[in-house]
Amino acid sequence: MIARQSQLVLDCADPARLAEFWAAVLGGEPVHRDAGWSSVHPPDGLRLAFQRVPEGKTVKNRLHLDLAVASPSEAARAVLALGGRAVGELQVDAVGAFQTMADPEGNEFCLVSP
Repeated sequence: MIARQSQLVLDCADPARLAEFWAAVLGGEPVHRDAGWSSVHPPDGLRLAFQRVPEGKTVKNRLHLDLAVASPSEAARAVLALGGRAVGELQVDAVGAFQTMADPEGNEFCLVSP
């Protein structure tokens, strides 16, 4: 083993806003180190950090989080109330369901149920 996971960093325009959003989604308290860097460490997950960059998001994420939920549709309603948005329709198959969402800056993630 060369390394261990420490945190996942998302480039963004407003680190404080995204830390607040993700703290509401995953739990934990947002930490604002300075105007260009904030983070949140969910109680049972990997720390997410947010760093300010000058350019905006232009294409689909190459990496995204899958978040386990009891009901993707109920969780999606809660995420919408926090300022997120749905990306496409609820997907259901023989194994379970998922809803692709985006945070306030357009970073995609999925709400997944078994």
